[in-house]
Formats: sequence, C-alpha cells, structure tokens
Amino acid sequence: MNERARHWQYDELPGVDLLRARYVRKTFVRHTHENFVIAAIADGVEVFHHGGGDQYAGAGALALVNPDTPHTGRAGVPEGWRYGAVYPPVDVVAEIAAETTTLRGTPGFVSPVMDDPYAVGLVHQVLRAADEGNALAADTLLRVAVTRLLRLNGGPLPRREVRTAGARIAARARGVLEERMARPPTLDQLAADLGTSPFALLRAFRDTYGMPPHAWLTDARVRRARRLLDTGTTPSEAAVTVGFTDQPHLNRHFSRMVGVPPGAYQRERKNVQDLG
Repeated sequence: MNERARHWQYDELPGVDLLRARYVRKTFVRHTHENFVIAAIADGVEVFHHGGGDQYAGAGALALVNPDTPHTGRAGVPEGWRYGAVYPPVDVVAEIAAETTTLRGTPGFVSPVMDDPYAVGLVHQVLRAADEGNALAADTLLRVAVTRLLRLNGGPLPRREVRTAGARIAARARGVLEERMARPPTLDQLAADLGTSPFALLRAFRDTYGMPPHAWLTDARVRRARRLLDTGTTPSEAAVTVGFTDQPHLNRHFSRMVGVPPGAYQRERKNVQDLG
C-alpha cells in the first residue's frame, strides 16, 4: 500500500496548516507543534505517545494535541492509517472559543482522543473546501468543527509557571539553545554555564519540556526551518542556517516531524503564493 501525503496552506485560512495523508510505515518521532493539531482518522489506526502513555485513534476518531505538547505517531494496524488534519493557530482557536463557548483563559483540548464521526466529517469537508477554493465553506466549517470540539472536549490550558529552580534553569537552557541553535554547546558546557550538573539539567529540562535538550533542539530546528522555507529559503540553505550538517540531515528530521520532505512542503507553499 503506497504512502502519500500533502501538507499545504490555503490563503483564505491564514496561518492554518492542512494535511491529507496515508501512512503505513511512517513513524513520527517525538515533536511539538506551535499550532493545535486536529487529526481526523478516516481509515486504520494511529497510535501516538502523549502525556505519558500511548493513545489510539481509529476510524471515526480525532487525535487532538495542544500547542507545544510533545507527541509521536505511528501505525496501530498493519495497513496503517489515513487521515486529514487541520492545524489552527492559537489565536484562531482562542477567538472561536471566546465567541462560541464559556471557556475562560487559554482554551485547549482535555482528552487527546475523541470519538466523533461527525467532527471527523467536518474536518474532511474543510480540506475539500480548501481544495475547491471555496473560502466561505472552508472558513465556516473550520469554525463549526473547532466550536464542536471545544464544547465537547474543551478546557482551559494549564499555565506553565516557571516556579521551581529546575524549571528556571530549564528555561534559561532553552534560551541559550535558541540563541545558539546552529552551534549549540555540549550538555556539560551548558550545565557549567548555568551553574548546575549535566544530569540535574537533563532532568529539569525533561520535566519542564517533555524531552531532553538534544531532542528539543532538533524539534526547534525543524520549526525554524519551516519558517525559512515559508519565506523562500532553499532547503539546503535552511539546513545549514538552523544547524543541520546538510540537506539530507534536514530531510530526515523534517520528514519524521512534519510528515513530508522539505522540498515537497515548500512546493505547496509556493503554489499558494503563485495563485495569490
């Protein structure tokens, strides 16, 4: 069974990433998204590690992941899974929540899996409307889908308070890695600069961000590469700029986090701009 994926944007849904894919052998490594993930499973089963355990989403269910939440992804059955996904930005979801729900604070999803064939159908209708260039339908259906999911499975996102000494050290370490993304220090150097031990830093970082510093850095590099590709930077230039050794290195990590290679990702972005 062939794997295929299309990751694109539609100008009339600003900032919303769209994905339609069938995966069989694909494995997503632990990563995060800046936007919400609303993935509607059409066939098969997806398994994703989230919140300390494996979650299973089959046909008629949605996989729901809040921003900056580490998770993975893989097939749960031999035939893999087919799905469509929308990735609305935080401000879009907050605007919809304020208008259509009683949620206060920053809204998010409570459960990572929700069985709701009707909402699954809405997500696939959003993708179809975007394909057909039907802006009114795409925008309307997205808002209806997000409203439904928030009303059935919404709650305020917990605030990430940097209260403990460990969390403060982790936040400082993250700042250093963001500044020195292309030439990061070793764990030993980073810990010494922050006045702690390597294992204390590793433990604090994992507790705060859900992954060790090296995994977080790879995730952050892919995020930054996406932004560079969106502005027209070539994949080879983006790879070096964010600190990967070469384009194949970027290709490998990008595909395991975004679901498509950087070249295919950028071609879809360019098509949208050309049509504008």
